[in-house]
Amino acid sequence: MIRQASFASPFGPLTLTEEDSRLTRLRWAGDGADTSPLLDDAKVQLAAYFAGRLTEFALPLALGQGFQARFLAALCAIPHGETRRYGDLAKELGVSAQAIGQACGANPLPILIPCHRVLGAQGLGGFSAPGGIETKVALLRHEGAASLLL
Repeated sequence: MIRQASFASPFGPLTLTEEDSRLTRLRWAGDGADTSPLLDDAKVQLAAYFAGRLTEFALPLALGQGFQARFLAALCAIPHGETRRYGDLAKELGVSAQAIGQACGANPLPILIPCHRVLGAQGLGGFSAPGGIETKVALLRHEGAASLLL
């Protein structure tokens, strides 16, 4: 069964999707009205994150398979308040920096899987959320990583 619940974040409404007792998607929209223990827990953890009381999510996430799973696990391993470069992740995973950028843009669970912590070699790189780079910078500032942007 697929369930969706919305959450009011500082960046606008977010909608979480649960399938097979795992979170499968976080969208920048507000159109879910379901409830479940997992969705309720995810909303509590997101509220704690945005309030500055949580630095690591403890939720069952659907990471996919193959490269996608390895890539998303590598993103989850980037500590709160730190960043990595596309090129560093590319070397670690044995792919091109362009492949890392494309995978970041396709991240199904932004914020929960912190693609905002990945930067380009000469700048911020992109970000697929509404507000784009400004939202990425705001998330990095929220996590205390703003000094890494200079």
